Amino acid sequence: MADVKSRKDVQNVADGGSLSKEQIYLEETFYILSKKNSVFRVRLTARGLSLTKETEGSSKEQTILLRDIIGSKCMRSKRRRPGASSCVCSSLVGNQQLKVVDENSGDLDENDISAYLYIYAYILKRSRRTLKRERTTITLRFRSFDKYEDNNREAQKWRTTIKCLVAEQPITYMPPTNDKKLLILLNPKSGPGKARELFQTKVAPILQEAEVPYDLHVTKYAQYAREFVRTRNVYGWRGIVAVGGDGVLFEVLNGMFERLDWQQALAEVPLAIMPCGSGNGLAKSICHLYNEPYIPQNLTGMSMALARNKTAPMDVVRIETKTKIMFSFLSVGWGLLSDIDIESERLRAIGGQRFAVWALARLLGLRRYKGVVSYVKIKDVSNLPKPKQPLILSHSISQDGALDSPDAEAFIDCDEHSEVFTSTVNGKQHQRVDSWYSVNSRRSAFYSTRGSEYHSVTSSNSEMRSPVHACMHGPASYLPSLVSQLPSHWIHEEGEFVMVHVAYQSHIGEDFLFAPRSQLADGVMWMLIIKAGISRSQLLSFLLGIGQGTHAENNSEYIKMVPVSAFRIVPDGSHGYLTVDGELVEYGPIQAEIFPNIVNILVPDVK
Repeated sequence: MADVKSRKDVQNVADGGSLSKEQIYLEETFYILSKKNSVFRVRLTARGLSLTKETEGSSKEQTILLRDIIGSKCMRSKRRRPGASSCVCSSLVGNQQLKVVDENSGDLDENDISAYLYIYAYILKRSRRTLKRERTTITLRFRSFDKYEDNNREAQKWRTTIKCLVAEQPITYMPPTNDKKLLILLNPKSGPGKARELFQTKVAPILQEAEVPYDLHVTKYAQYAREFVRTRNVYGWRGIVAVGGDGVLFEVLNGMFERLDWQQALAEVPLAIMPCGSGNGLAKSICHLYNEPYIPQNLTGMSMALARNKTAPMDVVRIETKTKIMFSFLSVGWGLLSDIDIESERLRAIGGQRFAVWALARLLGLRRYKGVVSYVKIKDVSNLPKPKQPLILSHSISQDGALDSPDAEAFIDCDEHSEVFTSTVNGKQHQRVDSWYSVNSRRSAFYSTRGSEYHSVTSSNSEMRSPVHACMHGPASYLPSLVSQLPSHWIHEEGEFVMVHVAYQSHIGEDFLFAPRSQLADGVMWMLIIKAGISRSQLLSFLLGIGQGTHAENNSEYIKMVPVSAFRIVPDGSHGYLTVDGELVEYGPIQAEIFPNIVNILVPDVK
């Protein structure tokens, strides 16, 4: 005899179709804990967990899809306190009476021979017009045998099969294990400053249910995440998660490109974003593309992505300014939207609402910027040529190489080992920048807790060393140097602009559907050009429409959206803001080109 209990009513959102044609891995009949006349016939298939409830001649079938199951755990009942009340007339355990502990706990009830299997799932449910995930726990009570060991063996068989199916591995007698942890880099000051709280309350419980171990490092200063991934052996982790705003992932991405083994590191170690900032453009884009509900400060869907370990390729954009090279995953901005982004920093405490408040201020005090915008237009977005393979300037090194060891005594110096490009303009030679900047050595220590490690920077027990010069590597540019003349097939627009914003994700913020046709890896950048002369009412209409993406197909005299593969912006004067992924960069000439499929990023499982 066995019992089943569900803490939530399971909503059947699965596609129709008979289960009879699917392979049934396990099947069992369980008796519901609260109603003596009800039984559940439970089947585990490649599709998920099917529960058929039979009550007095009627039956109702519900399905929990495998992609919604996050983990499972075997438990035993907890020892009752002496004198605790109990109903001797009932053999069924009520909702409030059942208390379980780990099977190795010293507080278990030896008299209860039952084995309990907890199955954790987050099921899509429709609430009015929106979808959201609801946590559901299915409890299967195995008590068909006279000994706990026999009942536990049955429970473990179900647990092992579920874990193998979730991991898409062959069914074995032992559950699949992954000894590698996730590396969590958390910026506690992102957005309204709730990243630490959100991680502990929203993300960590899901990782625990999925039995995914992690190392948590809280950033203590600017560029901490960048230094960390550049100087550590990242191959020891199965993924790097940036918890905070888009700026944390910007640091991680560029730190990876500052490694000599950048190509191998990016191929073997996927990246992920956990949105706790103000903009959260990449996270919203991922959820939008994978039909995952995006609810601010909810994080359930993105946390499930960390546990399921599904990856997808993502384009990156190589950006060159007068003194630096950097890599971007979201956008480049000049003018209105960049002004709003940077100047609204003083309102960071109110979260994403800061953008709307400052947009009104900038609309009243509208600015114009003179300059030249040049770009390579993509004529047919629906029929793109196969992307070229990037040229590699620096070769991958072994993961056991000196660069990966935090205790290495020597580091590669950028000036001695980097290829230098020169161009001649007006008889003068200009060196093409291969970006570097000075980095001070920092001290880093850690203390460990059960299942994960939490790190600080206050001890002198260990040292995280950084090279004096951090050199930017990555794919070689196909563009002329920033001071050279552009090829004849480029399009040039000169004059006054309200803004030029280029994005390569669908969203540049939670409420900014900038490029509805954009994909994670399509080789396309979408350039929005708004020329001076536009009325404030037209501009207001544009800002209101960008939330739904209605602006993208409505080109006019002053507004147009152009798909491009490369661009250059040369502002006149020295006053204004240029942003890359929301981060302020030096004001002046800037150019960019897209490189498809460079990065692997963790995404929701929608199979």
